[in-house]
Amino acid sequence: MTSSALMDNYGPRSLSIAKGEGVWVWDDQGTRYLDALAGIAVCGLGHCHPAVSAAIQAQSQNLVHCSNLYNIAAQEQLAEKLRDISGMSNMFFGNSGAEANEAAIKLARLHGHSRGIDIPTVIVMENAFHGRTLATLTATGNRKVQAGFEPLVRGFVRAPFNDVSALEAIAKNNAAVAAVMVEPIQGEGGINIPDDNYLKNLRALCDANDWLLIFDEIQTGNGRTGSFFYYQQLGIEPDVVTLAKGLGNGMPIGACLARGKASALMKPGSHGSTFGGNPVACAAALATVNTIIEDKLCRRAADLGERLLQQFSEALADCDHVIDIRGRGLMIGIELAHPCAALVGQAAAAGLLINVTAEKVIRLLPPLVMTDEQTEQLVQTLVPLIKASTATD
Repeated sequence: MTSSALMDNYGPRSLSIAKGEGVWVWDDQGTRYLDALAGIAVCGLGHCHPAVSAAIQAQSQNLVHCSNLYNIAAQEQLAEKLRDISGMSNMFFGNSGAEANEAAIKLARLHGHSRGIDIPTVIVMENAFHGRTLATLTATGNRKVQAGFEPLVRGFVRAPFNDVSALEAIAKNNAAVAAVMVEPIQGEGGINIPDDNYLKNLRALCDANDWLLIFDEIQTGNGRTGSFFYYQQLGIEPDVVTLAKGLGNGMPIGACLARGKASALMKPGSHGSTFGGNPVACAAALATVNTIIEDKLCRRAADLGERLLQQFSEALADCDHVIDIRGRGLMIGIELAHPCAALVGQAAAAGLLINVTAEKVIRLLPPLVMTDEQTEQLVQTLVPLIKASTATD
């Protein structure tokens, strides 16, 4: 039951999650579920990971908050760790992915103004999702989430995803462009994976036009796609990259990382956050990052992802209503020929938490710590439900 004291922006919710441990969660009735969504790509280490819980406890007993008027040791340690992993130069910490993307958009505008552009424009993609603040909502390519919030923020132009020629045409006709902002793999848009050369060509196009290349790795980052950042699989680097979701394994934290010309754009007073980069969130994130690296969970995600793609492909080969099965690491989409939102409730009734996005795509984002046995259980539970799914859903 959903309390009437809450705004209705999430709609009715049938489950009340009371406890989590590893890949499992329990509702308030004691029913156990395999969480194949991980809090929407947040709990990559599973729920209540001992290293993260210990870091939160230790830091909370010492210092919870002191504001960014002062140096914060955990923040500096986390920044240095992420700098070493990413190849970026410096970063800003906020509380969420939307805040990280807001910082990236502000960098794009600063870059545009440094070039003498009066209204700097950011190219964003159809079917993208970058957040729900007014600027990130405008950058998002989904009219459903924009409806009712007009007027939207100016300074954005939209292009088809995975279409470099469309961006080349914009380059010829719009001198106000300052940056391109793109998810390397679209998550909310349906686990859309571009052609191999798409992001490399974007890098070249940005270099040729003095644009910033901004990668939104809020869903693809933190080891989920088989490397800490997805761009590391491509042999290229963005000018700006954003992180959140799995960075704190449940603690709210986002980061906007920059290098090169983008790293020198922020000046004292140009941006800030009361809670961003607070000691507890940074301690949790540092424990999370260290565990991902030390336990080789990027490689684990890649191996499990290949196994899941193979098992689903074999088990669903005879299903005419399965259009595509795609993914990178533990970011997997199974596209059906018909809307399939009903599968969320059916899976929960079978003890499995999943998500449906873009109406027809089953989205799986399980914890990176999932065992082989739990992987088998995921497949064996979900496959019969997909086979029985019909267009009447």
